[in-house]
Amino acid sequence: MFNAFQGAFALLAHQDQALLGIVWVSLQVSLTALLIGALIGLPLGAILAVEEFKGKKFVVVLLNTLMGVPTVIVGVLVYLLLSRSGPLGTLGWLFTVPGMIVAQILLTTPLIAALSRQILEDAWRIHRDSFLALKLPYSSTLKWLSWDCRFSLTIALLAGLARAISEVGAVMIVGGNIDHSTRTMTTAIALETSKGDLPLALALGIILMGVVLLANLLTFMVRQIAERRYA
Repeated sequence: MFNAFQGAFALLAHQDQALLGIVWVSLQVSLTALLIGALIGLPLGAILAVEEFKGKKFVVVLLNTLMGVPTVIVGVLVYLLLSRSGPLGTLGWLFTVPGMIVAQILLTTPLIAALSRQILEDAWRIHRDSFLALKLPYSSTLKWLSWDCRFSLTIALLAGLARAISEVGAVMIVGGNIDHSTRTMTTAIALETSKGDLPLALALGIILMGVVLLANLLTFMVRQIAERRYA
């Protein structure tokens, strides 16, 4: 065990190129999926929080259900879509970074949408009369409501990042865990552990924990600044 940790810290100290390549692919996939998931999920959550329409409860239940869908099921569905015989097979995205991003978008979007809907819906109950009295356009209402809850919405984004960067099943199926191409931190940890290469697995685990810790620290700092400035 001591030798494994010693080897892991040696890889980190020497900035091993294979290690950095895996980290880069993982961050590229997860951050891109988070950005696109936020661009889709936040407006969707805002609309569901403010708008009343027939079937809204069904949509909310569906979003909450999609939050807990096993990731391997998402991976299989995306695999079928991107395979040569699938409807998107002409894109050639199977076993590529774009294909992995698609899989993670399908995982992060429902989570961000569901959490942001709950946050914005609670705020809408408080400020609804004020917004209606101002007779703002619909788009302006959504914009200002989201701006008012911007610090709380960081929780939804943090959850989306955690969902994306910790993903194993879907990216393993869609990406194929190809060395120097589609290998992410989580899939590499699973593979290297099974091979007995514990130093590399531990080094990747340390970096992964560092990324999550940094994201949580930034979120905490944002909330602290908000509380001091806006009470």
